[in-house]
Amino acid sequence: MREQLPNVQAVADELIRRLAGGGVLYTFGNGGSAADAQHLAGELIGRYLRERRPLPAVALIGDSAVVSCIANDYSYDDVFSRQVTALARPQDMVVGFSTSGTSPTVVNGLAAARANGACSVAFTSTRGKDLAAAADLAVVVPAEETARIQEMHVLALHLVSELVDRWASDTGENR
Repeated sequence: MREQLPNVQAVADELIRRLAGGGVLYTFGNGGSAADAQHLAGELIGRYLRERRPLPAVALIGDSAVVSCIANDYSYDDVFSRQVTALARPQDMVVGFSTSGTSPTVVNGLAAARANGACSVAFTSTRGKDLAAAADLAVVVPAEETARIQEMHVLALHLVSELVDRWASDTGENR
């Protein structure tokens, strides 16, 4: 993971830049990755370590009516891309979590982010090099086993949360 620290820093720096410019973070993933996506959004809306204002973040897996509507009326492969197309703007960041790097929902969601001009970020593994290459920024954890990948994703999202938390506190953004 030490080799990924510059990528984690780059994600945090870009997220800070976008939040400072009025952007929103949108996150998504499937299964355990959905939980990671919700975890990151929760750290920003709530707090990580410091008292500060809530920061705008939305986990796109959280609205079961929207997810099931898109899955039923279109395809499950479109559950994130359709939401990203509707919501993401150029000043926003869209983060997709995928342990495999091949999940069509995540691939399509990040493609929609790029089409909308938003910054696309992949949290993936060495199995997901194609997804990483298709994103603007990527954290590619050095693992093949799903459990290890998820554990390192949590480490990376906590590091991003800490850097964003520090920025929001240090810049007086805690009002």
